[in-house]
Amino acid sequence: MAQGGFVRVDGDEFWHMTKVLRLSTNDRVELFNGKGGLIQGCIQMIDRTGLDFVALEDPILVLPLTTQWHVFAAFGTLKGGRADWLVEKCTELGAHSVTPLLTDRSPTISENRVDRLQRVIFAASKQCQRLHEMALNPPMKIDHLLPLVAQSKLSFVAIAEATPLVSTLTSSRNESSGLIVVGPEGDFTEKEVNRMMEAGATAVGLGPHRLRVETATIALLATLMLWSDSQPTPNS
Repeated sequence: MAQGGFVRVDGDEFWHMTKVLRLSTNDRVELFNGKGGLIQGCIQMIDRTGLDFVALEDPILVLPLTTQWHVFAAFGTLKGGRADWLVEKCTELGAHSVTPLLTDRSPTISENRVDRLQRVIFAASKQCQRLHEMALNPPMKIDHLLPLVAQSKLSFVAIAEATPLVSTLTSSRNESSGLIVVGPEGDFTEKEVNRMMEAGATAVGLGPHRLRVETATIALLATLMLWSDSQPTPNS
């Protein structure tokens, strides 16, 4: 859509813009498509069923971040909105993707929950103005994760009493992408840990306390995002 073009906004987005944000005619807004496309414009008209947005400029395409951490977390059995919180914070922190990991101690995740998590990602992307939507991948078993670990330059697995993450990063090569793997409540089995380590994963610790699945995931992701952002670019 070029400058002067129109978009009709209805449904949930129309309700959010007019009832929650209380936008009205002539208010300036930005629309984005979750794939890097961004366009500025204003509300030209509002009626009972929707509103008309008119573009005031040509759209721009924002390139994705070079930092790409992929989260694999066994959160299928989490209760009380904890999985929602995990996925929401991964979206805000900038994870490239999240994959529900199926393990011996967390073997399933319902389809209804996957649909709900996709809505959580959409809402969080709008709230934090993330222009490239985080991918929510289909649930994956350990067997299918192992080849990804083997192919990745960096793969970190949260393991109690392992070498602290920050200590590991001081000797790690400069990378801005990799895999983050967090086990279920009750942790991975010894066999699962051994298989991931044999595939090339690095076990890392996250402090002296036993962390919940969602806490461990966010602690690991936040540290790695900050570490990646602090690394010099190859041309610097």
